[in-house]
Amino acid sequence: MLSSLVLVKQVPDTANISGKVMNDDGTVNRAKLPAVFNAEDRVALELALRLRDRYGGKVTAITMGPPRASDVLRECLYMGADEVCLITDRKFAGADTLATSYVLGRAVRKLGTFDFILGGRQAIDGDTAQVGPQTAEKLGLPQVTYAEEIRDVSDGYATIKRKIDGGYEVLRARLPVLVTVIGEAAVPRPYSAKRVMQYKNARTLIELEKLADDNSLLYSDRLVHEAKAKNLFIQTFTMDDVDVEPERCGIKGSPTKVHKIESVVLAGGDHARIEPTKEGLGKLIDALARDHLFG
Repeated sequence: MLSSLVLVKQVPDTANISGKVMNDDGTVNRAKLPAVFNAEDRVALELALRLRDRYGGKVTAITMGPPRASDVLRECLYMGADEVCLITDRKFAGADTLATSYVLGRAVRKLGTFDFILGGRQAIDGDTAQVGPQTAEKLGLPQVTYAEEIRDVSDGYATIKRKIDGGYEVLRARLPVLVTVIGEAAVPRPYSAKRVMQYKNARTLIELEKLADDNSLLYSDRLVHEAKAKNLFIQTFTMDDVDVEPERCGIKGSPTKVHKIESVVLAGGDHARIEPTKEGLGKLIDALARDHLFG
């Protein structure tokens, strides 16, 4: 039986950029972008689910972000996660990788011990590939990065294949171990329709309190009790819950600052219209031949 924890992140959809996406202080204006499940984190969740399918055990997913990041946790439940947890607090806002890994490390310790901690290699909004390794350092765990296959788990060790330039390595790591995963490692399974129906109403305390605020006939205490009874309550940690030093969190705890922001505009170059005729195609072939691109 193996217990796995997956670090997931809700990220801005950089394929659909609109409005002012950067704040003046260099942080991302997330309200201006639709949010999606970070692709490599979804792959990490798939590997955790495969470990459970093969060896038995439990899969827990956690994310650190604003209250709306609960959406990505519901997606984890739809895929097959057994438990989820949201780490959210306004005082965590603006965290760089150092502050993020510090809070994640504290939250993991509060949740318990795990055989595997998995996460995507990097998030598409930061592209640093630092949070996983820094979290491993905070927890004092061995780490395997750029993993593309977990081949075997036996006798307290995991055999893991990782990608390197020009080839791959096969490593043997003592458990517990933190593993960051590349996108090519697996194809994530689709959401289970049965689990979507089961968990679509899973809610955090913040969401239940908002429901009560919007409807005078509802009471948050009763909503929480009902959600827990139906296994639909998403556990939430704030700064007070994870035993952190405030000066090491959020912007205060982030030594990395944005120095400069530039907007890059891709402009098209010269172009020529080629008529779909024998003469037009002949001119195209002659031009390609002159440029040594053809012939």
